[in-house]
Order: sequence, then C-alpha cells, then structure tokens
Amino acid sequence: MNKKLPIKCPSCENQLQVKQLHCEKCETEVTGLYSLPIITQLNDKDQKFILNFVKASGSLKVMAQNMKLSYPTVRNILDEIIDRINNIDTEII
Repeated sequence: MNKKLPIKCPSCENQLQVKQLHCEKCETEVTGLYSLPIITQLNDKDQKFILNFVKASGSLKVMAQNMKLSYPTVRNILDEIIDRINNIDTEII
C-alpha cells in the first residue's frame, strides 16, 4: 500500500514541514526543518493536471483534447492552479 505524504496537520490544518529524512540502505539520518516542495503542497487534482501538462509538452491544446474539454476551460484550470501556487507562503520555501 502506497501511503500519501501528509501536507496538512490533522489537528489544526497548518502546513507541515519535514523534520527528518532517513536512508534505509545505510541508516543515515538527516535532521532539520525543511519545507515541502511547492508541487507537494498542491492537492492531488492539481498535481495530476501539472503532470499531464508536462507529459503533453506544455500544450493546452493537447490537454483540452485529452480531457475532452474546451481550450478556454483548460486555460482557466491552469490559471487557477497558477493562482494557488502564487498564494503558497513562499517564506517557508
């Protein structure tokens, strides 16, 4: 079973940060306070859209065909994702 990386605190909904990383091969551990990458701070739907956008070589026309939506609708989806990215607190990045 693949566990999904939590990005929000289950108690207060605040953004989580990475505190420790571990190498299973050599048992090295790295400790500190690290921000999650921007892409991981987006919801699953936005992440999937971005991945498919990259696979479509950044073509909204191809995205529209694949999603069976109009070009303006796909453009609006992308604009909304861009807005969400711009609203992520960049001070913790």
